[in-house]
Amino acid sequence: MQLRSLRAAVSATASIAAVAGFMAVMAAPSSARADEGMWTFDNFPIQTVNDKYGTRIDQAWLDRVRNAAVRIQGCSASFVSDEGLILTNWHCVVGCAQELSSPEQDYVKNGFLTANREEEKRCPGQTAEVLVDIVDVTDRVLGAGAGLEGAAFNAARTAETNAIQTEACAGDPKFSCQVISFYRGGRYAMYKFRKYDDVRLVFAPENQAAFFGGDPDNFNFPRYALDAGFLRAYEDGQPVATPNFLKWNPNAPKEGDVTFVAGNPGSTSRLLTMSQLERLRDQQLPLTLIQNSELRGRLLEYSLTGDEAKRLSFDPIFGLENSFKAQYGQHQSLLDPAFLGARRDAETDLRARVAADPALVQRIGDPWGDLERVQATARELYLPYRQLEQAAGGGSTLYAMARTLVRASKNTAMTDAQRARLVAAVGAETPIATDMEEIRLRYWLSKTREYLTVDNPQVKGLLGRESPEGLADRLIANTRMGDAAFRAQAAAMTTAQLAEADPLLAFVVANDDAAKAISDRWAAEVNAPTAVAAEKVAQARFAAYGTNQYPDATFSLRLSYGQVAGWTYRGVTVPAFTYMGGLYERATGAEPFNAAQAFIDNESRVNKETVFDFTSTNDIIGGNSGSPVINAEGEVIGAAFDGNIHSLGGAYGYDGELNRTVSVSTAAITEALRNIYPQPRLLEELGVE
Repeated sequence: MQLRSLRAAVSATASIAAVAGFMAVMAAPSSARADEGMWTFDNFPIQTVNDKYGTRIDQAWLDRVRNAAVRIQGCSASFVSDEGLILTNWHCVVGCAQELSSPEQDYVKNGFLTANREEEKRCPGQTAEVLVDIVDVTDRVLGAGAGLEGAAFNAARTAETNAIQTEACAGDPKFSCQVISFYRGGRYAMYKFRKYDDVRLVFAPENQAAFFGGDPDNFNFPRYALDAGFLRAYEDGQPVATPNFLKWNPNAPKEGDVTFVAGNPGSTSRLLTMSQLERLRDQQLPLTLIQNSELRGRLLEYSLTGDEAKRLSFDPIFGLENSFKAQYGQHQSLLDPAFLGARRDAETDLRARVAADPALVQRIGDPWGDLERVQATARELYLPYRQLEQAAGGGSTLYAMARTLVRASKNTAMTDAQRARLVAAVGAETPIATDMEEIRLRYWLSKTREYLTVDNPQVKGLLGRESPEGLADRLIANTRMGDAAFRAQAAAMTTAQLAEADPLLAFVVANDDAAKAISDRWAAEVNAPTAVAAEKVAQARFAAYGTNQYPDATFSLRLSYGQVAGWTYRGVTVPAFTYMGGLYERATGAEPFNAAQAFIDNESRVNKETVFDFTSTNDIIGGNSGSPVINAEGEVIGAAFDGNIHSLGGAYGYDGELNRTVSVSTAAITEALRNIYPQPRLLEELGVE
């Protein structure tokens, strides 16, 4: 009863936590702060951590962790053996499991188990990247755009960024290079990654084991989720040798143990100005929530039409529900008057510090005023930009590939190497669910007509005399884009040839100029002036508070620190641990609280005292899913997979008293590999007796 009461209270007032978090993050940086920050590996507060927790980490320790950390598509991971074995979350590999499934074999429902290397199956489109080098390129990037505006600014920045990336990778396909903006443009760094394109699924439990409790338990605690999966990186048909890996510790942590989370947090907005946050609150987040809610409803309705529909829609619904809950929490934070008041006070403090420094004012001007003017333009352009460009296709895989081919056909500067990569990407075998494609295309077309109106020229261009439903059905029923061989051939066609070859390609060709036009306006009138102004705000923050700050998240490798701890809210204390026996007590037999079949079948073998999931004070956000949780010795002790309800405001701030990372323990994974899904070869590879 206490837990249910806590959930109800917290769900109604989740934004309160964000207020305290914001107050912490916007204050002048201080080593006495809570366990806050997603720090880059070249600016990690080593001494602060060692002084606070009595650890002895050093640069060599950081380098070992960095070389073992892995970035996969949309998630984080880590090498945990010297043979390319990768630990991540189940929800980071469930898409692969679904793509490998068939009506006869459902790897999502039943799990994916392998007895040997030969049974490991390649995940379409999956990659694994390891950060091997960081080079500061701030002066080059800032210099490229100096004195320019709009499209010219974007073109100069893009050209310089591409040049830096090309120089760094030197044409070697084993590497990928990315220039990343930090501190909203205050610093730029070139990140060089060792890249592996052949990534195979090794192990995934049943979905009901990994996501026990479903959406009701999502962003809550206690949790009883075995949200873990294993991949393996291959090269030239053989497992990759990975001498830099995290040693597997099969023992559960204890209350107060220091924890580090190495991963790729996706995006935070802790450094945005008031005007930017207000547009998020008033326009972008409400529209996103409304549209995602409707799409979720359409997919849920489809999932009830049969077993195959339920199988095909499982992962898309899972992703939508997860995003919706996170975005709802973010929006509630921005609706809280106390939160915005704290934000306004912090901005006022920074602007006062700038005003007191005439030389700084002379150098940066009034970037806050500049950003206010940009928001007025963004409000005007956002709807057409979203519907015609940003969200075009509604998530349809076939539409996305068609647009890629059409835009590539117009790119006269594409090199042979780039063309070869295009052919490999679009020509890869990709499972296509026709029903899902039709749902997504219908949804996008109907929402575009609704929001832009029937008389809008772009809407008329999209629909002609057809209905959204009829057009979507006709395009998906007649397209050849589901054929990988055809897509590979299409990569060599001209734009005119594409329009003649396929109805979906013809549809994209006919409407791409309008989409590109609004995209170019957004880039020139919103992105470019935002970048210029944000860089000046960053300069102001450095001048006022120094450089001992962490940047906003950018899906680049970060390290957070903290300790194993529960929390207390309104007199109710939530312990840091759950135990495997608790799952059996919580199970009701009805979805989503029905125990997985393997858990039921092997209940007598399970050590019910094993720590299942645990919470820690680490500062994380979406994108950190699958991140290794590491102890002071550099051993992996868990995989982060969620945050508690208070962390939903984490996009805008961190509260060390309430925000918690939720992780599945290596102790529970070990127990599952031993007694629930017997995997002796994996246990041996992990060094577990």
